[in-house]
Amino acid sequence: MSQSRKILLGAGGAYLVLVILAFILFGNAGRQDFVPQEEFELPDWISLGVFTINKAVFYLIVAGILTCFTMVWIARKMEAKPNRVQTAVEVLYGVMRDNITRGNMDDKMAAKWFPFIGALFLFIWFNNLIGFIPLPTGHHHFDLFGLSIPTFGIYAATANVSVPLVLSLLVFFSYTAEGIRAKGVGGYLKSLIPAGVTGAMAGFIFVLELLSNIMRIVSLSVRLFANMLAGHLIILFMAGGLAILLGIAGIGVFLLPIGIALYLFEVGLVATLQAFIFATLSAIYIGGAVAESH
Repeated sequence: MSQSRKILLGAGGAYLVLVILAFILFGNAGRQDFVPQEEFELPDWISLGVFTINKAVFYLIVAGILTCFTMVWIARKMEAKPNRVQTAVEVLYGVMRDNITRGNMDDKMAAKWFPFIGALFLFIWFNNLIGFIPLPTGHHHFDLFGLSIPTFGIYAATANVSVPLVLSLLVFFSYTAEGIRAKGVGGYLKSLIPAGVTGAMAGFIFVLELLSNIMRIVSLSVRLFANMLAGHLIILFMAGGLAILLGIAGIGVFLLPIGIALYLFEVGLVATLQAFIFATLSAIYIGGAVAESH
């Protein structure tokens, strides 16, 4: 038997023993009042009327600062002989410029809209990533040396539907304004009808295209919101929430490796993929708004 196989069998056996011990020693000791939606509530941290700071607002501010810092750093710190950090930033810059922006519009438009698309990608990306940093912001508390400490939890501002919705509206108004600027109001509305379609069918397709543009707001916002919320909920349940709900502590030990694997998957792929999809669709809509027909 190879050494790696022995290690895997040993780790599997130790994991099985831990699960059995957890079931025997703790039984149903894990059952507590636990309401998953409480983890997504937004109590006020600093009450300032319409400028009140809560968890979501704080994350948005942090993501905004990181986005501005990254854009300025890219603009000022590029050197002829890049180090490892600059090489990684250049790869990110290339993805934003060539794959997302230039891939969906001509060079002139890409130069004009790249700051918007790049900032959009970075803002969503940073929001998604910092949302996976465990912070002591949970509603429940545990005692440590006589201190009542909040439980650690994860939260992403993009898992709140209002944030993706505002970003989607910003994209909608941006590509609509670009289309009207390029063609005029009449020309833009006329371009919604494919060339060669006339009569009653043209009116029918025009209405469908108007509805399609409205649905873009829904699809953009719901895609980002639903993916981030689902990822956080699954991690929450796999990392102990399900064990507390069922009152079987051993399940928590059994599911924890799955929770860790899902956490790494969300951080390593989903956070970046959702930002990429949102920015790419935004570039497609803006590029399509000035096309002959769309």
